[in-house]
Amino acid sequence: MDIDIDTPTKFDPTDIFECVRASMVDKDLLKKHPVGVYFQNIAKDEQTGLAAIPYKQAEELGFFKVDFLHLAVLDYFNSKEEIRELIKVEPDWSLLEDRVSVEKLFQIHNKFDIVYQIKPKTVQELADTIALIRPGKRLLLNEYLRNKEQVRTELYRLPLPKGCFKKGHAVSYALTIVLQLHLIKGGIL
Repeated sequence: MDIDIDTPTKFDPTDIFECVRASMVDKDLLKKHPVGVYFQNIAKDEQTGLAAIPYKQAEELGFFKVDFLHLAVLDYFNSKEEIRELIKVEPDWSLLEDRVSVEKLFQIHNKFDIVYQIKPKTVQELADTIALIRPGKRLLLNEYLRNKEQVRTELYRLPLPKGCFKKGHAVSYALTIVLQLHLIKGGIL
């Protein structure tokens, strides 16, 4: 189990926190995990300074990895307050009917056909769209188009098939796309 935290692309947790970079094995060599760190006392490899236990084995041993994911859209904003205010503003939902705009968007960039069928007009509908693009849920698309409310319950029912989004993740990703829609409308993206 791990936790994901979205950060601007230049953020490096080791600049701020005492932590150990997670590791993985690649071609029998211990390599740096792309984004993971441990805040726990985990053994370090003397040569690399990385966690001596590769992240998959570390998870089995009960270590908790935190992934700091670089999200480029956050680079466009100066503060959390700016993001909070912009999220309150209704985006131009019609941009989701434009293939060129959709191709710029996080999570849905190559799913224009599905986005165009759904035509989301709310954050929840956009979250549902993100959930429906996952292979384990795509079979619900036609039902969703007929009855969103009824299918929404099934869409987020636990336990979810592997690779499907929890509702919280889908809403979080939808809010990220809302920010991107504002940037597109402003000619920034």
